[in-house]
Amino acid sequence: DQLPTEPTIDAIPAVVVRSNMAARGTALSELASLFLKLGTTAFGGPAAHIAMMEDEVVRRRGWLNHEQFLDYLGATNLIPGPNSTELAIHIGQARAGWRGLMIAGVSFILPAALIVTAVAWVYIRFGRLPAAAGLLWGVKPVVIAIVCQALWRLAQTAVKTVGLGLLGAAAIAAVAAGVHELIVLAGAAVAMAAVPLVRGRTLPGLGLAVVLSRPGTVTATAALGAIAAVPVSLSGLFLVFVKAGAVLFGSGYVLLAFLRADLVERLGWLTEAQLLDAIAVGQVTPGPVFTTATFVGYVLAGVPGAAVATVGIFLPAFIFVAIRGPLVPLIRRSPIAGSMLDGVNVASLALMTVVLWQLARATFVDRGAVAIGIVSIMTLAFWRINSAWLIIAGAALGWWAG
Repeated sequence: DQLPTEPTIDAIPAVVVRSNMAARGTALSELASLFLKLGTTAFGGPAAHIAMMEDEVVRRRGWLNHEQFLDYLGATNLIPGPNSTELAIHIGQARAGWRGLMIAGVSFILPAALIVTAVAWVYIRFGRLPAAAGLLWGVKPVVIAIVCQALWRLAQTAVKTVGLGLLGAAAIAAVAAGVHELIVLAGAAVAMAAVPLVRGRTLPGLGLAVVLSRPGTVTATAALGAIAAVPVSLSGLFLVFVKAGAVLFGSGYVLLAFLRADLVERLGWLTEAQLLDAIAVGQVTPGPVFTTATFVGYVLAGVPGAAVATVGIFLPAFIFVAIRGPLVPLIRRSPIAGSMLDGVNVASLALMTVVLWQLARATFVDRGAVAIGIVSIMTLAFWRINSAWLIIAGAALGWWAG
């Protein structure tokens, strides 16, 4: 009888390669499944999206720990574009490299873009937006509860010292007083950069941190400053929205001001009422708020316009994250750069806190909304229920009550 043969040296690498390929395939399918779900159920704007991602990625799946999640959150606040989409792209890159970057970002954007396109079709067909007030009445209190829980968990990791706690309180006060969010983020970074210097540490990597903290979009802005006048063209649409994605910091209300200047005043492609409807659609549908671009593109040029506008506004986010994402762990290893990132993380949570307060004031206007909020907070505190199910339950309750 012949003895069993041992695996040859040449065969071992093939087995390892197949194993690695299978692992990568699993990671990509998991990313696609998660972010397709979030793109379909994540109502409430960036603060709610970030809270839901923290629940899924840190608490349930353990893909990142709280500190890594906070570092990526801080990094997204230092670059222009849609924060929650950039965070999804960061998570995908950390999980599965450049393929994960693409899968996570596209999966998060695609469901929202399709939903907004359908809403835009109804808008063009019937001349008005579908009624959604009842649905949102049930969803908003759940969103408040989800953001509260995420803030509590992230703050336990971010606020490492009394000094960081005081910095966070000062950041909240500054944002509430109307100080621009970029000034607050930069001030927190500079304040924390002094800590290692005071302790006498040397700092390799400070230059890297300074470079990464600059948006670096002057060239893009200059290159895209001149866009052809009317009539509407797909190339013109693309340039309008790629410029917005490349230079825009802030909320959907900042997007409103930016698009008004280009689409209403300069180009005359939209009326004031149409632009307000577009912003409203981005706010009330799930997924990224920047799918406002999808609505505008459809109104102006049908399905091709929706596709071009969507690609334009989200493309810079993929480029920025692809360039800076791999450098975030390097920043953490540097004493001063790491301290700066700690300051940005605390300031980012301060921004979320102010947004939470504003949402709560607009949401808890009757006893029903308060009751839904209390039940949601208690459910999240005592049971490990998936936040997406709470969103669906709140939407169903709001639809029934409406």
